[in-house]
Amino acid sequence: MTSFAVDPQVLKDTISLALGDRLKRISVALGEVTAVVDAAHYLEAMQILRDAPGCQFEQLVDICGVDYSSYRDEYWEGLRYCAVSHLLSVSLNQRVRVKVFCPDDDFPVVPSVNALWNSANWFEREAFDLYGIVFDGHPDLRRILTDYGFIGHPFRKDFPLSGHVEMRYDADLQRVVYQPVTIEPREVTPRVIREDNYGGLH
Repeated sequence: MTSFAVDPQVLKDTISLALGDRLKRISVALGEVTAVVDAAHYLEAMQILRDAPGCQFEQLVDICGVDYSSYRDEYWEGLRYCAVSHLLSVSLNQRVRVKVFCPDDDFPVVPSVNALWNSANWFEREAFDLYGIVFDGHPDLRRILTDYGFIGHPFRKDFPLSGHVEMRYDADLQRVVYQPVTIEPREVTPRVIREDNYGGLH
């Protein structure tokens, strides 16, 4: 095992050579390599990243979803949903971020990588639950954080802040019941304390 991280530019070149035309684009920013692959080649590209000499990303550290419908308070031109993976090579002491955009905004689907790294199981379930991204080939794709009867995907940017339904315990029925949200949205203005000696400062 090497005791120092691989130079990001060298890693970028290695990944570019390994993935070839499966790679849409690759960049280095803040010392980190980010590769974007097409959904049609995603599974093949991920297997190459796991197995190819110079890559050898044995561990999948994380998968998360992203909703790009608005990005940095600006209009986003492009596909809306993205699955972002973080891969780690313990043997070569290097990392890469891999992005794959779902080709259909109305029904976002990308292949599951659970057969390559079984750590993907819960990560993909979380991205499905919170963003509605379907991971084709996942052995047990169901919600993992929200309740069984939950409607919608709460990390989508068009999901209402207060949700659709709320649940409470009904003492008469002696069970949990669901009902439409009764929270009135309100704007909270913070109180500003203006004192000369506040907090012992002079």
